[in-house]
Amino acid sequence: MSPSSPVPGRVPGRAPGRRWSTRVGLLLVALGLGVLAHLAWQLWGTNVVAERRHDEAVTALERAWDDGRDSARVDAGEVTAVVRVPRFGEEYAVPVLEGTSDTALASGLGHFAGSAAPGEVGNVALAGHRVTHGEPLRRMAELQVGDLVVVETRAATHTYRLTTGGDDLEVSFTDTWVVDPRPVDPSGDGPRPVAAPGARLLTLTTCAELFHTDRRLVAFAELVETVER
Repeated sequence: MSPSSPVPGRVPGRAPGRRWSTRVGLLLVALGLGVLAHLAWQLWGTNVVAERRHDEAVTALERAWDDGRDSARVDAGEVTAVVRVPRFGEEYAVPVLEGTSDTALASGLGHFAGSAAPGEVGNVALAGHRVTHGEPLRRMAELQVGDLVVVETRAATHTYRLTTGGDDLEVSFTDTWVVDPRPVDPSGDGPRPVAAPGARLLTLTTCAELFHTDRRLVAFAELVETVER
């Protein structure tokens, strides 16, 4: 048998080990591309979808107001108000949906169940994403004491002034005292809102870190003006 003759019983071509390593390599490349595609969807795709939902919800709510209704029903739930934050620019207009489900937060700001309605005595507690799904509170850390949060309803426009900055207070997601009607920090540390009886407050909450959900940034505001529509 000459040196170039094939070994009896073996099919000429790549060695079995090389064929398997090629397949594994292609599989890893495919998995890597899948991970990148998912990441791209989370970081950009969900924002495109959410921003369209924001616009649709605000439009639906304004039409409901014109028809004499206080709220509008969209696919994500019940829309009751529109929030504007001057520091975030003139174009900033985010709908408020009842509840803090994933569906609600993917379409605007969520209004904690049981918390006060805009303008009422108590605490209007709102939550929003800081990254993905429209990122309504991505710039939360830029908020400063004295900044305004304007909440529009069918009945009135309520203006709140921040008494704490956007990154002055960071708490665990289990610290539910921040959304109480009269928030009082049990530790006695850190900034706190006006806790006097009859106070009309607003609380903004979002993730403290962009890609983790176990810590929250919290900002408190108090009502300074209500103008009937």
